[in-house]
Amino acid sequence: MFKNKFLSVFIVLLIIASATNAQGRKMSKMPPAGQPTEIQLTPYKTTMLGNGKDTALISVKIIDKDGNEVADAKAHIIFKIKGDAKILSISKTAPFNTPTDSTYTADITGDSWLVLQAGPTRGIIKLDANADSLYTGSTEIHTVQSGIAHKVTNVVYQPKKVKGKILGADISFLPELESGGMKFSYKGKPEDAIEILKANGFNYIRLRLFVDPANLKGYSPGKGFCDLDHTLAMAKRIKAAGMKFLLDFHYSDYWADPQQQYEPKAWVGEDFAGVKRSLYDFTVKAMIALKAQGTTPDMVQVGNEINHGMVWPDGAINNLDSLAQLIYSGVRGVKAVSPSTIIMLHIALGGQNAEARFFLDNLTARNVPFDVIGLSYYPKWHGTPADLKNNMTDLAFRYKQQVMVAEYSQLKKEVNDVAFTVPNGKTVGSFIWEPLSTWESVFDRDGKSNAYLDVYPGIAKEYLK
Repeated sequence: MFKNKFLSVFIVLLIIASATNAQGRKMSKMPPAGQPTEIQLTPYKTTMLGNGKDTALISVKIIDKDGNEVADAKAHIIFKIKGDAKILSISKTAPFNTPTDSTYTADITGDSWLVLQAGPTRGIIKLDANADSLYTGSTEIHTVQSGIAHKVTNVVYQPKKVKGKILGADISFLPELESGGMKFSYKGKPEDAIEILKANGFNYIRLRLFVDPANLKGYSPGKGFCDLDHTLAMAKRIKAAGMKFLLDFHYSDYWADPQQQYEPKAWVGEDFAGVKRSLYDFTVKAMIALKAQGTTPDMVQVGNEINHGMVWPDGAINNLDSLAQLIYSGVRGVKAVSPSTIIMLHIALGGQNAEARFFLDNLTARNVPFDVIGLSYYPKWHGTPADLKNNMTDLAFRYKQQVMVAEYSQLKKEVNDVAFTVPNGKTVGSFIWEPLSTWESVFDRDGKSNAYLDVYPGIAKEYLK
């Protein structure tokens, strides 16, 4: 996805990015706050119909190193498209040249809006925005032809409700950090990271699970972090701390997100029936192992950020019937072991209502059973907090399921104020993504708690009732 946070070398990339800009020129240091640093493209739809008519609105901004808009910044931007699409217009620009070979230029001042129109073929559209001395902005849109919906089951499913409210954290990196010698402390006192989070109001932990992360092209070559064994050990720690547990199936050996949903190596070459069976068997295997040690997940994600599908190519978003069947195989696998476990469908683009509705309408039409709608929200790629609030409010009235923020990092108080005030009785809560070590982490690099953690006791006091 637009975000591509999903890399084990995240910290290394940050160091590289601070030294070299997107065009490959060396930069002595990052510009100070308030100075133009990067072009930000925020699409309000990343799935379009490949019919030659459908359009997507894309926000174009120039931001500083902290992600804040530099309203008076000016830049001569070159937009380049790969794929079957064209730019119809860019507002607040002068001049706008005639399109030539999918390359467009515009002089941008402040917040602007680009309208992209899909061509008549399905595929992937990539849009880059380049300007001198600025990091490149980019986004990716998938064009589809939705077809006629075929139900995965005729059984009428009544979504279950989550008991209580969730203030959660994804800390899947913890075993990897600890293996590197990192120790955690709260106000000077050494303590287990899970216990520190609990003491500051968190009541739920999320863990990601890969199929075979230890293989050479996996998430953790040779080490296997976030495999079933590591997940079993972490699940014991979570339950020992008296916290609840969300299991996030990636159904891949590597990071799964809207830009990459690679099929596990062990499943390559199987026909569709074989892929469905393998997905079901892996789900059941993991659930049985967790249940056997008394750590059955309270909630399960069947896939991670799957608004562009999962287990490509079979479950790509253009293959909506196949995607629905794969999701249903995962749901059946969970329910075969633990009928009471809550099922979440996790999609990205928390502020993009049209995107969310396209996905959920198509899964609902195919009668896929699930209980919670989970959204990722990162303002750089997903719009403003107002966009998030508008989307969650609409989804709460439009669908039977509850709605929550399954991933976020920045704007901690603002995001939780939205997540815990979803109307129509649909409030669940939130999960912060990897607060131990990435982005606005609640611990410094030496493991000491910082001011970001101090935000959470107040959130817990206000909303966990």
